[in-house]
Amino acid sequence: MNPIFKNILAIIAGFVLGSVVNYCLIMLSAYIIPPPEGADITTMEGLQASIHLFEPKHFIMPFLSHAIGTLTGAFVCVKIAASSHLAMGMVTGLLFFIGGCSAVMMLSSPVWFSVLDLVVAYFPMAWLGVKLGGKG
Repeated sequence: MNPIFKNILAIIAGFVLGSVVNYCLIMLSAYIIPPPEGADITTMEGLQASIHLFEPKHFIMPFLSHAIGTLTGAFVCVKIAASSHLAMGMVTGLLFFIGGCSAVMMLSSPVWFSVLDLVVAYFPMAWLGVKLGGKG
């Protein structure tokens, strides 16, 4: 297989599988840490309207879903990639980071969470995924 095509496929596969992990953890989060009383977390509008009710504990699962999703995505990517494993894993991290930036702009989450999420959940987790993949 052409190495360029294989690297593109690796990034796509990493992003898709990492996104699935992210989504599954977000879906489980309400069962692990129930949302605040009266919060509608089923729509973006409901989430925006009730974000002021959230306590720090309510941000644990979103952070973990972003971090573990990115870690998984980078790991899968480097396992498939033909070359430039660190770069491929970091590109995967960049895709998740762009999604994280979009979420920060759409939601008015607390500044401490936005900073923590953007600084820790994406590039460091992508780097760790590369290292765990044994290719970095």
